Amino acid sequence: MTELRGRRVLVMGLGLFGGGCGAVRFLCRQGAQVTVTDLRQAEALAESLRDLEGLPVRYKLGGHDVRDFRNTDLVVANPAVPRSSPYLQAAEAAGVPVTTEICLFVSRCPSQIVGVTGTSGKTTTTSLIAEMLRRRDARTLVGGNIGGSLLDRLDEMAPDTPVVLELSSFQLDRLGDMGWSPHVAVVTNFAPNHLDAHGSLDAYRNAKRQIVAHLREGDAAVLNGDDAEVAGWGGAGGATRVTFSLARMPAHGVFVRDGDIRHTLVGVARTVCPATDLRLPGRHNLANALAAAGAALCCGIPEPDIAEALRRFAGVAHRLEHVVEIGGAHYHNDSIATSPDRTRVALEAFPGRIVLIAGGYDKGLAFDELGPVIGQKVSHLILMGETADAIAAAVAGDAATRVHRAAALNDAVITAARVARPGDVVLLSPASASYDMFRNFEERGNLFRRLVLSLAQKGAVECR
Repeated sequence: MTELRGRRVLVMGLGLFGGGCGAVRFLCRQGAQVTVTDLRQAEALAESLRDLEGLPVRYKLGGHDVRDFRNTDLVVANPAVPRSSPYLQAAEAAGVPVTTEICLFVSRCPSQIVGVTGTSGKTTTTSLIAEMLRRRDARTLVGGNIGGSLLDRLDEMAPDTPVVLELSSFQLDRLGDMGWSPHVAVVTNFAPNHLDAHGSLDAYRNAKRQIVAHLREGDAAVLNGDDAEVAGWGGAGGATRVTFSLARMPAHGVFVRDGDIRHTLVGVARTVCPATDLRLPGRHNLANALAAAGAALCCGIPEPDIAEALRRFAGVAHRLEHVVEIGGAHYHNDSIATSPDRTRVALEAFPGRIVLIAGGYDKGLAFDELGPVIGQKVSHLILMGETADAIAAAVAGDAATRVHRAAALNDAVITAARVARPGDVVLLSPASASYDMFRNFEERGNLFRRLVLSLAQKGAVECR
């Protein structure tokens, strides 16, 4: 639906991340008759409602009414709402089209888009690509699953405005309905996640694969050659395939050889910069850097600009973020780790002893493979939340790892400060979602940061 003036549009799930507000503002500017419905009451949505003050919007909060979904011209659903929702099914049965904020954007964006997905590494890779593109064009915009809605920026975009989107499985699921893939599609990796929402691993995989499913000639797929799943996805429609790898030198890709980041996208191997120039810790961040470099090269960014972006980039909040040193122990915030695989990668990023704070909302993932890694890397394991018992069971019998329980994050941080020794890494990497105690992983990470900075001000001695 391209003409929205006078149309009745129902926004399902206003949310707190900005996408819902961006969609409402856009729809109002287009002259649509907008109704917002959300399961939460106004108190829980106060921040978003303040952003929309003064707009001609009708609100129906605290629940959904199926009649609203049948008696409208368009439903704009929060991407996290599953297709199985009886309300969305009622809309579709009544012939009402269902779309999302990101679909509204990409269908109207005049620019070619770099899209990034993966089970982990999306935000770091997206941010790195944006920094590389900004070396040549300060107009570069970032959106999708991070930042505010780019629907608010459509009026300032030109056909040559660089746009980089982080794309979640939920967003890609609906974008697949449009037959859309970005001009440059980047896939960092693939591992089980969000099975509680998607219903099965196959459904999750199919949603992620939409990023490459509709590529055309002239497009490019930048794929992780070290991930057996992703390496086999390929590019459709004659798209160029670019492989990044830490393990080998691809015929057409980005890799590490003799300590340097190099690429073979021009037929011969050319050096970008020494791998040691990268400020981010861990091999997974080196892989993210290779992915970003591959995308930037596909966009025509020269090697010196890519190298300078890699040297300057200090990382993204909540992603192995170094917060402070207390008594010789370094505290890192990895609240983004909402799955066991992400926590495994985080643990492997540090060579020494680790005091790990983990646990949270249970979204149905197994911890069997994480348990042995904890046993090898973690001296003290501090558990909280719904998944505490499952994580403890996965490391049961490992005498080298001492397990502690905490009722809340504050208790966990105090326990960590008591057991940490000089040279240790105290790592918040929960391997679980945050919804049992927090609104989102950002709130969890922000609280961890405040708690440890408060400890640093008091002095580590008081914690022991």
